Amino acid sequence: MKKFISSTLLLCAFFTTFSQNINLNGKVKDSIGTGLEMANIIALNAQTKALESYCVTNHNGEYKLTLKANTTYNIKVSFLGCTPGEFTISTTETDLSKDITLMEENSLLSEVDVTYKMPVSVRGDTIVYNTDSFTTGTEKKLKDVLVALPGVELNDDGQIEVEGKKVQKIMVEGKDFFDGDTKIATENIPADAIDKVEVLRNYNEVNQMQGLTNDTDNIAMNIKLKKGKKNFWFGELTAGAGPDEKFLAHPKLFYYSPKFSLNLITDMNNIGEVPFTRRDYMNFTGGFKNFNRNGSSSFSTGSNSLGISTAQNDKAKNIDTKFAALNFSYSPSKTLDISGFGIYAYTDTEMRTESSITYKLDNNRSKVEEAIKENDQDVNLGLIKFSSVFKPNANFQFDYDIMLKQSNDEEVESVSSLVDNTTDLIIQNKKQKPISINQNTNIYYTLNDRNIFTFEAQHLYQNEDPFYNSVRNEFAFVDLFPVNQSQSLYNLNQKKNILTNKVDAKVDYYYITGDKSNIQLTLGTTQSHQNFDSDIFQILDDKSKLAMEGDSFENDVNFNISDLFLGFHYKLQTGIFTFNPGLSLHQYKTDNKQLGSHLTDELTSILPDMYINVQLKKSENLRFNYKITRAFTDVSKFAQSYVLNNYNSVYSGNRDLESSLNHNISLNFFSFNMFNFTHMFANLNYTKRIDALKSDVIPMGTNQITSTINSNLEDESLSANARYQRTFKNFKLSTRANLSWAKTNNLINSLPSTSESFSQNYSGSVSTNFKKAPNLELGYSYSVSNYDRGQTSTSYFTKRPYVKLDAIILKELILTADYNFYSYTNKENTIDNEYSFLEANLLYQKKDSQWEFGLKGKNLLDTKSLNQSSETDYAYASSTYYVQPRYFLFTVKYNL
Repeated sequence: MKKFISSTLLLCAFFTTFSQNINLNGKVKDSIGTGLEMANIIALNAQTKALESYCVTNHNGEYKLTLKANTTYNIKVSFLGCTPGEFTISTTETDLSKDITLMEENSLLSEVDVTYKMPVSVRGDTIVYNTDSFTTGTEKKLKDVLVALPGVELNDDGQIEVEGKKVQKIMVEGKDFFDGDTKIATENIPADAIDKVEVLRNYNEVNQMQGLTNDTDNIAMNIKLKKGKKNFWFGELTAGAGPDEKFLAHPKLFYYSPKFSLNLITDMNNIGEVPFTRRDYMNFTGGFKNFNRNGSSSFSTGSNSLGISTAQNDKAKNIDTKFAALNFSYSPSKTLDISGFGIYAYTDTEMRTESSITYKLDNNRSKVEEAIKENDQDVNLGLIKFSSVFKPNANFQFDYDIMLKQSNDEEVESVSSLVDNTTDLIIQNKKQKPISINQNTNIYYTLNDRNIFTFEAQHLYQNEDPFYNSVRNEFAFVDLFPVNQSQSLYNLNQKKNILTNKVDAKVDYYYITGDKSNIQLTLGTTQSHQNFDSDIFQILDDKSKLAMEGDSFENDVNFNISDLFLGFHYKLQTGIFTFNPGLSLHQYKTDNKQLGSHLTDELTSILPDMYINVQLKKSENLRFNYKITRAFTDVSKFAQSYVLNNYNSVYSGNRDLESSLNHNISLNFFSFNMFNFTHMFANLNYTKRIDALKSDVIPMGTNQITSTINSNLEDESLSANARYQRTFKNFKLSTRANLSWAKTNNLINSLPSTSESFSQNYSGSVSTNFKKAPNLELGYSYSVSNYDRGQTSTSYFTKRPYVKLDAIILKELILTADYNFYSYTNKENTIDNEYSFLEANLLYQKKDSQWEFGLKGKNLLDTKSLNQSSETDYAYASSTYYVQPRYFLFTVKYNL
């Protein structure tokens, strides 16, 4: 509490100082008196030559600079296409006003010289941050720089977000940096190598397509390097060691030239710093775009997931990791660019979780299972990608990409389950070695000013081989499976194989009807073929195998989907409005072969969509999207023979499943106001599912048999989130709210069961950004999770105040600290847990020295565990998750 009071007094002192400043107001106009929006203005102290204030004009050309009283300033003004303006002004004790007129100029050389010093400049759809204006000297990685930039943030997964949207591509000097992921960049690019950060909004890497498609959700980021970092090798070598055999080794090398770039990153540690998690691997796109992303069909191909457990962020009982990644880019000629990367990651994770799970039974009854899980997991992840872009002229471009992904996962899980005062010990073993190869070919051809053709094709090959084994004293499904009940233990095994071949192809024709309008015609197809095989067997005490034979226990399914579609879209921009209505005609055909027979189905659908953009200002817009999509599930849901999901769940598919229809409405607002340094975004999303696939659960105490059906029960979900951020010179205020509501209908014993969930998260923070003073961030987060299933309901509450500190001590010592306090309770007050985490780093580096020495401390309060809640359609759980104990590490870094 004393820390919070001291911090509050510090901020009050800041406001007192801030209130003694005066404002310089005015308007920047062109030669005919029209206000110039997005003109750049800086104020340089005439005596110290330091930049003390800056701003960007609003939509009326108005500006406002906050200056010190009784000080002389050189004011410089610039606008693209105009002669720079400059004047000197001496402030008094009262606010001042001055208008500025800029004249048109053909040469932009002087303008570039002025805007180079702008902390933030906006050039069309590009926002340029001069990082030296925001950094304080304590930053070590790209992520440390980004969090200081107005309007930029990192989410909980380490991915970069701008305007509330994920950055899809990150480049360094215009070269792709591990395309399809931003976390590798944020964690590894050295902060001292960064000169500027460019945010590219409405991004489209194909020049011919700019303005034809709706790219408002496409954001890329380009990192500009400082002088001395180009045409030279740079990087760093880091090593660390500590008690309890803790270690860290983290070499990384970078090379950039106009034609060639190479990045090598390696990491080995056992301190819980995982550079590439299994979740990262699953979400890694490699830059591959979703085929026909604006289309109206969705085809699931399943997931190579076995339900393997995921560590909570970087926290687990023990984590040992190894990582290596290589990225290159080469331009052998002006017409050809080739690039690629390779990634390997190994993680050995030990986890312990204690949970209380409440299962909903029939007749409004429930049953509770207390479980202790010990997990030992080995994960090997590998990715290789090669890309090429051939562009002989401005009218033709040919792209080809190929990416291979393969993992080798194994997890051994020990479960101690207590139900009705009876304890059971279960050992589960999960293995898989899936592989996928994704190829992509794109051709863009401009015939003339009015006619543009594109061709896109993708092929996915995916081979999954999950293996499941469980050993336990009791087997809940002895009446369902022909097991040998005379054995000392039930040793059940299951092999599965899912083979997928999916081809997508389409041709688009764009007819340019005017400067701000075009017609798009699309002809395309999707052809998906999947095979699903599974069998279950029991290992007996004498090591012999008892196979479960027959149609109820052996799956052999061939499932095909064909979609032929024709689409029409018209795009029109008039005034501040952009309209893009469209519809697509689909002819679907499914073919399901299993159990010695064929089952086919044909369906014709007309699916409309609508996009509207209201450009209120250059950096403020409101977007509306409405779309109807038809969704098809993957082959595993059609396989009727039994499949073991885990030790207490069996699944049987349904070959009569049909597609579902989804209505989606979204409304998005964004405002980037450099006039008063305010950034706002908000979005609202509503989805309604018709003829949705429903789980039909047959409870057997804490065990269940599950199937899937189509029903006329409708699901609904509504989510909203908003963020407000404002910067007052060296002070930043941020607030954020996320709300999510869902109404889900499923079946328990074939009877409809409705459940609702409503989650809320509110957070706010205040931070400082001083060049020569310690900087502090104070924040508070409050979360509520409500689950309601009619007769049973529960709520969980999490309160999290936090403090972050970074300071330079005696010019050569850097201290950073991060403290988080958690209060976790439930509505019934049966849970009331408090825990906290404190991390700190102390670094020493002499001026102009290449050596850095540090002391790292993690979990300094030696917290033993954290808490979390989760829910499914028929159960909800509260869990205690154990984490790594406190450790210290001494580090040495050498900057190349």
